[in-house]
Amino acid sequence: MGEDTGKPDTRVEPAGEPAAAPGGVEPQPSSFANLTNHLLIAMPSLTDPNFNQTVSLICEHTEHGALAIVLNRPLPMRLSDVLAQMQITPASEIIAGQPVLRGGPVHTDRGFVLHRPGGQWDHTHKVSDSIQVTTSRDVLAAMARGEGPAGAFIALGYASWQAGQLEREILDNAWMSVPVDARIVFELPFNERWSGAWRLLGIDVGQLSLTAGHA
Repeated sequence: MGEDTGKPDTRVEPAGEPAAAPGGVEPQPSSFANLTNHLLIAMPSLTDPNFNQTVSLICEHTEHGALAIVLNRPLPMRLSDVLAQMQITPASEIIAGQPVLRGGPVHTDRGFVLHRPGGQWDHTHKVSDSIQVTTSRDVLAAMARGEGPAGAFIALGYASWQAGQLEREILDNAWMSVPVDARIVFELPFNERWSGAWRLLGIDVGQLSLTAGHA
């Protein structure tokens, strides 16, 4: 995973494809399990400060790598701060005060708007029938006017893995994965999303051991 690139300038632009590691080991097609549209849940034993007690949406996963956006790390900034740098004025204080998430440690100058389907935007990636990610300025302008898509919120930065890296980390018990429930993405308060994702697996995270063996 990449390191933090410093204070974000909150530009919204496409992220591009995750790069494959030089000499990296790619999973064979017969063994590859596509985790696009899954939630990636940090195990309690994962102490990396970028991902401790996080739940992330896997927006894209191929044999060349994966890209995800962390769903439960609010930043000490508001939507008005993002809009100001783009010279967009929010139509109300409620809009101005909407939270902004830290989507991951890679390219924190890039913004990703997660939202339910609706509207036509310049650069939109369909994660599933219920979740889309837009990276173009037009969706933020619509949000500022109070005309944005349902459930929309912005995250700055993302997490990425090179070929085979996420699979190895899962085998090393850093993560669990579960198919997405859109309520986790759009309805639960941020501080309840990690434990809520565990409940999708029927697990009370408070009862989990800090260490786990391989299945």
